[in-house]
Amino acid sequence: MNVIQRHLLFGFVCAVVMVIGVIGLYILTYPLEKWSEWWTEKVAGIPFILAVLLLLVFIGLFLGLFFGWYWKKQFLTIERSLSNFRKSSPSKESNETSVAEVEEILLKIKQWQQQFQEQTKLAQKLASQTAEQQEKLMQELVTKERSRLARELHDSVSQQLFAASMLISAINESEDTTFPQLSKQLQMVEQMVHQSQLEMRALLLHLRPVPLKGKTLQEGMLELLSELKQKVPMTIQWKIEPFPLDKGIEDHLFRILQEAISNTLRHAKATTLEVLFIVRDQFAILRVVDDGVGFNVEEVKTTSYGLQTMRERALEIGGNLQIVSLPGKGTRLEVKIPIMEGDDD
Repeated sequence: MNVIQRHLLFGFVCAVVMVIGVIGLYILTYPLEKWSEWWTEKVAGIPFILAVLLLLVFIGLFLGLFFGWYWKKQFLTIERSLSNFRKSSPSKESNETSVAEVEEILLKIKQWQQQFQEQTKLAQKLASQTAEQQEKLMQELVTKERSRLARELHDSVSQQLFAASMLISAINESEDTTFPQLSKQLQMVEQMVHQSQLEMRALLLHLRPVPLKGKTLQEGMLELLSELKQKVPMTIQWKIEPFPLDKGIEDHLFRILQEAISNTLRHAKATTLEVLFIVRDQFAILRVVDDGVGFNVEEVKTTSYGLQTMRERALEIGGNLQIVSLPGKGTRLEVKIPIMEGDDD
């Protein structure tokens, strides 16, 4: 039985009680000689007793329906508020007038909803912080593992390759020319060892990028290129202009340069490497050019992780990366970064 039905029943019961009360009061006030007078007396053509009964029943049912509908609206307001709380939807302000008890219930529901929203925000914040901490921890672990692998490769494989290179070079220099076929094969082995050394240095540079560690970008570039010039059998030239940049921009450009050099050492088979770092028309320009075997840019653009990483780094600092390369014609990589006012502050 819903609230309207209950109030209708309550109104009907009240009407019956009122009928009995009115009849009793009427009898006490106007004693009747005959009970039949109630039926013979008529009001608007209806027997008096029946008119009183119908009037009081109508009033009782009307009041029951009115109050039943009123309370149903109050309960519906509470139900909507609870439904919004369950769905985590914001409660809409209602212009309907509610009794004090209902207003108190709605206020408590609103307070619970606010507390729940605050707890939800806190849980989401904690989840985000946990994810960030896990990602940071994972990056630290990956960096440590890459550094460990780089150290082991440098201390073992790299040293062995260097020793093999020196040994084969000594053999080639002292080899008698009476066995030209053997001499040719030894020269091929020497070239393979040299190429392995280049790839090893590129791999070490990729696994353990050299950080700037408080140096300017130009100082880091000079140190990196000077070290490579001593260790790599390749002609390395550079032109580096001194100008200030934000620390974040310098770090990204330095990583791009290291990745570009790593790709050149591993894949280009180049004999010459040129690095240009200048500023022109409020743009910082980094250009890396080699005379290697080159490649088809469109075929490699979507499959090379290194190229994608360099492109993403350039975009993160508001610049763009362009690569021009043809098979057998070498490769030119250029990064242009806009220098905004205040970058040199």
